[in-house]
Amino acid sequence: MAAALIAGIGAVSSIVGGIFGSSQASEANATNQANYEAQKKAAAEQAAKTNEYNKKVFEAEKANYEAQAAYEWQTAIKNWQYNQEIQDFQYLQTAKQYLSSVENTEQQLTYNSVAAQQAQAQEQASFLEIMNQAAFQQEGLIIESLQKEGKAALMQAGASRAKAIQSTVAEQGRNAAILSASLLSAGQQSQKNLQDIELGKYADDLKAKAAMMIQPEQLPNLPTPIKPPTPIFVEPMEATAGYIPSPIKQNIFAPIVSGIAGAAQSAMGAIDPNTGKFF
Repeated sequence: MAAALIAGIGAVSSIVGGIFGSSQASEANATNQANYEAQKKAAAEQAAKTNEYNKKVFEAEKANYEAQAAYEWQTAIKNWQYNQEIQDFQYLQTAKQYLSSVENTEQQLTYNSVAAQQAQAQEQASFLEIMNQAAFQQEGLIIESLQKEGKAALMQAGASRAKAIQSTVAEQGRNAAILSASLLSAGQQSQKNLQDIELGKYADDLKAKAAMMIQPEQLPNLPTPIKPPTPIFVEPMEATAGYIPSPIKQNIFAPIVSGIAGAAQSAMGAIDPNTGKFF
């Protein structure tokens, strides 16, 4: 009977141990499942926060680009307008200088013409004075010749008288030839002086025209700015919760089955195999 009691106690212990082990396995499974659910929730929350942050960063980068592009475009337009105004202003200033140069050249050409006319008039007046002087000299020579001829005519007839008249006529011819040659030379010199005046005027006119500015040409308008192509914005890839493996569940029936098996084994150990009764 003692053996039967011991076997009963062992069987009960096995069963109780199996139940306790099943309970522990059930609690462990519950704990692992709770941890698994908490990890999934945390991963999902982290993925949601990452997506929200990435979206804000993407929108901020896009807004910053658009603001910078608008600023650069406005700056390019202002610079283009300013440079165009500078170019137009420079052309107007150059055009004013050109008109002033043309006016100065015209005045210089007018001055050259007036100066040449005055020089020619003075040269002609000088030559006329020479001609007048030559006429007076010619008249004086004629009078002097007549006087000498008159004196020679008053002389007694003969060789001396004829010789005196001949000498007077020859002297008058020589004087007339000298005066005529002098007058011709003066005329040629006067003509040369007039030509020099014309050449001088021509040279002065060329010099004045060469100093005149070349007529400026207005440059074409500056090319208008061109907007750069709009970049393609790629939205960030959506983050997903990381993979978390599900917990391995313990078999809550295995301890009970093991306890029952142990109890049966204990019971079998307390039975007499010969009689089939407990010891």
